[in-house]
Amino acid sequence: MSDVLMTQAMRWFGPRDPVPLAHIRQAGATEVVTALHHLPNGVVWPRDEIAAHRALIEAAGLGWTTVESVPVHEAIKTAGPERDRLLDHYAETLRNLAAEGITTVTYNFMPLLDWTRTDLAWELPDGARALRFELEAVATYDVHILRRPGAEADYAPALIERAARRFAAMDDAARVRLERTIIAGLPGSEESFTSAQFLEAINGYAGTGPAQLRANHIAFLDAMCPVAEALGIRLVVHPDDPPFAIFGLPRTVSTEADVAALFEAVPSVANGLCFCTGSFGVRADNDLPGMVRRLGTRIGFLHLRSVQREPDGAFHEAAHLEGSADMAAVVAEVVALQRREARSIVMRPDHGHQMIDDLTKVTNPGYSLLGRMRGLAELRGLERGLAFEGAK
Repeated sequence: MSDVLMTQAMRWFGPRDPVPLAHIRQAGATEVVTALHHLPNGVVWPRDEIAAHRALIEAAGLGWTTVESVPVHEAIKTAGPERDRLLDHYAETLRNLAAEGITTVTYNFMPLLDWTRTDLAWELPDGARALRFELEAVATYDVHILRRPGAEADYAPALIERAARRFAAMDDAARVRLERTIIAGLPGSEESFTSAQFLEAINGYAGTGPAQLRANHIAFLDAMCPVAEALGIRLVVHPDDPPFAIFGLPRTVSTEADVAALFEAVPSVANGLCFCTGSFGVRADNDLPGMVRRLGTRIGFLHLRSVQREPDGAFHEAAHLEGSADMAAVVAEVVALQRREARSIVMRPDHGHQMIDDLTKVTNPGYSLLGRMRGLAELRGLERGLAFEGAK
């Protein structure tokens, strides 16, 4: 087959990941996307630690060209007094990564939260479990547990009423479970984050609206893209998850227009996109196949997953070829893009269902092995079929 095919990868969280590298290789991936997850945000990643991480991966017969992610410190996002020092740290990390063969670095510019879900084990009709987001649950937590000042103004009156009834019906265990689930999207939350700390962190964004956050994002790119470009690294931004404002925090990477504005402001070839069909796909007004067609030159990394949109802003992770995303049309555009530009794009199947034997195991939410292996197999088959038909 003459077509260039996607480079199949899986995410790996390091030596403590319940899914070992050997299983990732057996699942059909040829690379992993990973990071030095044990290091706190804002510190320089030492080259020797990067090299040791790479050695583990290569010893298992896998490659590593894409980092997911080098987190952007909150002081950079808010233009705090430590911004210049932290930008220097970020640049030094890029230099160390480039020296070890990394060509793509993923990051996001979401305030505080890496992602937000309200149920990490929502049972599907077939007995598998999925991640789910429900706006009513967010409102319940925001108004009655977090008690963010002014939170009521961010929700429709009918939703506020439902949230009040829901909170009243919850016992203490259910309230704690909801709190811990939402805080799971906070960096470092596995160890120490509380709702009080979250509220304090939200207060740190007072006065930082969408326009200021976008300006701070552009300032980050203005500083980092010349460094990345000289090193042969592409910075790829992951979209907001979910792609709309929550907890009064601004969002600026939720739509095609948002991304296009970043590219127009910073036209460097190092300014790229991690195209996540799940995050963008939560919004019905995001035309996923069209976005690949129009933004394709900027796409340096693919997260392929589908969500099923539900009423009232809820959604859950669907099987990779099902749900609200037209994955066949998306992958067809990826096939055309790779053929047009003669390059292979690293892709990972994102957020698989917890299923079969993995239902009895401890797993990272969304990152059990079998659901992702199913997704990888389906996506590989879809791509090869489309490439074959295109070649004919």
